[in-house]
Amino acid sequence: MADVTVFTQRFCGCCADAKRVLRKKGVAFREVPTKESGGRAGLRSRFGPGAGTFPQIVINGRHIGGASDLAALEASGELDRLLAGTTDEPSEDVNRAGSARRPL
Repeated sequence: MADVTVFTQRFCGCCADAKRVLRKKGVAFREVPTKESGGRAGLRSRFGPGAGTFPQIVINGRHIGGASDLAALEASGELDRLLAGTTDEPSEDVNRAGSARRPL
């Protein structure tokens, strides 16, 4: 089973969308609310300057980004491989812009 963490904020539609996708797939996840994550500043310090929005999602120690990143992974079929731990991704996590992201 995949280790999934979702950093969320109250009344966030994108957070609800991301959690809905994960629940639909039967994925158990740990939800970290704003208070515990340190807010936007906490997300930026943990994941980099581009990660100041909610939600932020981590799968098996790999920061995948937000709700739109999750949706893109789902549309491409890559989400199932990530959840199963069967990707051919390099060990260093890199976002679409090519900058390294730090694991949890």
